[in-house]
Amino acid sequence: MFAERRHLNEIRLQIPRVLARYADGRTELWLAGATVGELLTHLRQERPELYRCVCDETGRVRTHINLFVNNDFLHQRDGLNTELTADDVVSVFQAVSGG
Repeated sequence: MFAERRHLNEIRLQIPRVLARYADGRTELWLAGATVGELLTHLRQERPELYRCVCDETGRVRTHINLFVNNDFLHQRDGLNTELTADDVVSVFQAVSGG
């Protein structure tokens, strides 16, 4: 289930299906944010349960979560200060381990 953009300045946030239950079954949301940090602030306001799956109580991205802006790992850019444009897509990936 996909969400539609409400405003031109919103950025698409893709989330894994396992977290979709915190977004009314959606695997993508549209949120405002000039930076990744601002986008996460809006996520905290609009979807606090989903935010807690992505970020810890200090506001840091959880260690088992990887964020990408388009095809770039967030840590290869400017972290939470990474600037976003309307064409960007922020993707949440959960790390998988095992053997």
